[in-house]
Amino acid sequence: MTPDRLSALAAFSESHLGPLDAAPVAASADASFRSYWRVFHRGESRIVMNAPPDKEDVGPFIDIAGRLRAAGLNAPHVLAQDRVQGFLLLSDLGTRTFLPELNEATVESLYGDAFDALLAMQTRVDVAGLPVYDAQRLTTEMELFESWFLRRHLGFDAGCDETDAIEGVVQTSLNSAAEQPVAFVHRDYHSRNLMIVTGANPGIVDFQDAVIGPLTYDLVSLLKDCYIRWPLARVHGWAESYRQRAVAAGLVQVGATRWRRWFDWMGLQRHLKVLGIFARLWYRDGKAGYLNDLPLVLGYTLEVCARYDELAPFGQWLERLTRDRDLTRPRH
Repeated sequence: MTPDRLSALAAFSESHLGPLDAAPVAASADASFRSYWRVFHRGESRIVMNAPPDKEDVGPFIDIAGRLRAAGLNAPHVLAQDRVQGFLLLSDLGTRTFLPELNEATVESLYGDAFDALLAMQTRVDVAGLPVYDAQRLTTEMELFESWFLRRHLGFDAGCDETDAIEGVVQTSLNSAAEQPVAFVHRDYHSRNLMIVTGANPGIVDFQDAVIGPLTYDLVSLLKDCYIRWPLARVHGWAESYRQRAVAAGLVQVGATRWRRWFDWMGLQRHLKVLGIFARLWYRDGKAGYLNDLPLVLGYTLEVCARYDELAPFGQWLERLTRDRDLTRPRH
């Protein structure tokens, strides 16, 4: 952030809080152009979102935060806003994300809270007027796989046969997604966007891209997390337990086998997209750290392809293409 922008952020904070105890301190940044800064006034902390208005619109964040809070979920409270400058003053959910604190001793409790919050989102959040996660949107996302992962990161230009295979996988994924009931979808519901908060766990952040979409999308984001991996049998056990809760809540009427296919194929759509996004974050935005997560995301992709006959040829081709490649190293 430029010194002038930081000064403007501090002035915005002081206009609503009064004199700050110290200069704003970087709290976090996400995969967009947003960044977050912690400010202190009389010993109490608040968060300021910095969203450059030429690149980000704070409107969706304000909207979704209000919907989540109205449903009883622990999202930041928007205390003040300046849409012209692109600043939001928010309540502070703390510094403890799920990711570094997930282990065998904590996972059942933390994921239990995350499942409770997910069910509340899917049953209580008002979705009126939200964008629909339709076929066009899903297809556009999956195109990132070819343009940024295959072409830019691997240096591979797909020919007619490869393009046909990719399009076949895309269509298979879309057909599966279209079978599912729809509900509120956070779109990035995972361990880096869930906060450990005493008494109201989890705190939920990075929700501004929420849509109405397939029921399994947020579940697979959580359980096939792009930053931490759990044994596959355990993942499917958690997914089946959630299916039973969703059935009891009246969200869906589906058996275990079909649910698992929905879950797996929704994950395939997400992970193909993420392969492209993580590559783009380096080549377009200069954020190299996400390249380290490509092997895990590719692993999820190949794992699902190997399980289903319809996907096996694509998975075998992708495995050959990436074999002996260090995906964490940039291609210049």
